[in-house]
This record gives sequence, C-alpha cells and structure tokens, in this order.
Amino acid sequence: MDPYAIIDESDFPIVRIRFTGHKSTDQNFQTYLAQTKACYRFNKPLVIIFDASNAGIPSLSHQKMQATWLKENKELMKNYCAGTAYIIPNAAIRTILKVIFSFQKQPVPYQIFETEPEGEAWTQSLILK
Repeated sequence: MDPYAIIDESDFPIVRIRFTGHKSTDQNFQTYLAQTKACYRFNKPLVIIFDASNAGIPSLSHQKMQATWLKENKELMKNYCAGTAYIIPNAAIRTILKVIFSFQKQPVPYQIFETEPEGEAWTQSLILK
C-alpha cells in the first residue's frame, strides 16, 4: 500500500505530516487519519505542519472523512494542538482545504503558507508562547 502521508514526530512537539502525492484510497486514508490521531497519545501540547506540496486531491468521500475526523477529535485538538500550519503552494489544494473546513470548521488556530520556512517560523512562534 502506498502511504497517503508520512508522519514525522522526531521533532516533537512539532509534528510534520507530508503528503506523498499517492492517490487516496480508503485504506491509506484511514491509516493517515489513525496515525494523525496517534500523535496526540502523549496528551502534551503540539503543533502540526501539514506539508501538502506534493498532495494529490483526495476524493470527495475522503474530504468528508477528514471533516468527520475533525469533528470527532475536536476536543482532543483544542486541548493539545497549539496550531496547525498548512504548506500549500497549489491553489487547487488550498481550495480543497476550504471545502473540508466548510464541512467542519478547524477547531484550533491555523495559517496557510506557500513555503515551508514560513510555516516553520509560525509554528516556532506558537511553541515559544
């Protein structure tokens, strides 16, 4: 199975989620959602950088799954996620994110950036607070 995303927790409390560009399938998308939730297992504050530089456009059903995940994990995110940076150079992918947020509002502070250094700087400012 080609992964939909690769999650790197080696710099915790910064969690980096890089989308691989592989097409979303029910299996790899469920795995991505489960691995994302697992980042909260320490019950400690964290920030997340979603790098969608190589992201493909997920199917509408997977967009809805993402929105459902946000709804189901809203309190977990509010309690532990200081913020989320989205690295999205592609305008179409930025639009998809807005569609997901139209299904379910993002429950924590977030910013959308075109480059990784911008997102990295913003997440560092959250950690230093």
